[in-house]
Amino acid sequence: MRHVLTTCVYCGCGCGVYLREENGRVTGASPSRNHPVSRGNLCVKGWHLHDFIHSPNRLTSPLMRKNGELVAVSWDEALDFTAQELTRIGVTTSQQGIGVLSSAKCTNEENFLLQKFTRAILKTNNIDHCARL
Repeated sequence: MRHVLTTCVYCGCGCGVYLREENGRVTGASPSRNHPVSRGNLCVKGWHLHDFIHSPNRLTSPLMRKNGELVAVSWDEALDFTAQELTRIGVTTSQQGIGVLSSAKCTNEENFLLQKFTRAILKTNNIDHCARL
């Protein structure tokens, strides 16, 4: 059994957590006792951080709806479709038909980059965050 120190991905706090690895699989999580943020504690999400890693429900490729059903497609096809639709919506709505939702699972730096992308590239101020109180 091996313990790997990492940062919890469930919110922007950045708690220190050890993931327990056994036989090539992550099987548990526990708090870092010396971490300056978590100080030996984890919230309920942190304690269950490992649950999604090996879930059979995880997406492994992009999905697009075709003929009413979700089908796996290549990254190139998904990104091309997304770019075309963002362009079309932006042109027809003066960029106001585009909105972006960010995630507390991203780092503060990733959220900052998404905010800059939304405002500078997509040319809209319609951005929000799921953890905004």
